[in-house]
Amino acid sequence: ALETYQTDPAMRKMLTQLYFYIMPVFNVDGYHFSWTNDRFWRKTRSKNTRFRCHGVDANRNWKVKWCDEGASFHPCDDTYCGPFPESEPEVKAVAHFLRKHRKQIKAYLSFHAYAQMLLYPYSYKYATIPNFSCVELAAYNAVNALQSAYGIRYRYGPASSTLYVSSGSSMDWAYKNGIPYAFAFELRDTGHFGFLLPETLIKPTCTETMLAVKNITLHLLRKCH
Repeated sequence: ALETYQTDPAMRKMLTQLYFYIMPVFNVDGYHFSWTNDRFWRKTRSKNTRFRCHGVDANRNWKVKWCDEGASFHPCDDTYCGPFPESEPEVKAVAHFLRKHRKQIKAYLSFHAYAQMLLYPYSYKYATIPNFSCVELAAYNAVNALQSAYGIRYRYGPASSTLYVSSGSSMDWAYKNGIPYAFAFELRDTGHFGFLLPETLIKPTCTETMLAVKNITLHLLRKCH
């Protein structure tokens, strides 16, 4: 985005008319653990006083149908929802930020790995969101833009029917708290096994995903109704 600001009118329009709040890594401790101990680790690294198991699934810890279908009360499960909503400092901090700015925020994008999907609400139930036509159009155009780079096709649709039902997700929370466009990217897997990845593996995923994000952003500026 920064490198093409001077040469790309669309990028210049986006960065001039909108603010972007970027958190490079949400679950810092868990992400570090995935490089050193368990590549498929998904939870935080908080300690549990009753069990030896560590962590909470940060995408089951939000206060929206908390610990309902698709989440677990058991601390050793990968989808453990935590002792209470926003028990994790990572979730609490981001929820606080979003509450503070929610009247100004038009879109919330979260990035996960891995499945090659672009998902939108709802996760916790099979139901159509009120602004479905606008969100669906944005998703359709985004996956087409993504595919234009290297031919990688992403599935898209409501998270509950496209992937599975899950409760307590950040995407559903953002949408229920008044952010009209909430998406979760399930990025394609490039893999890591305790060493730095060559740029040739990382860059294609970054490039194609950026095209999708750019497309969603331009959709916001067109004000679909």
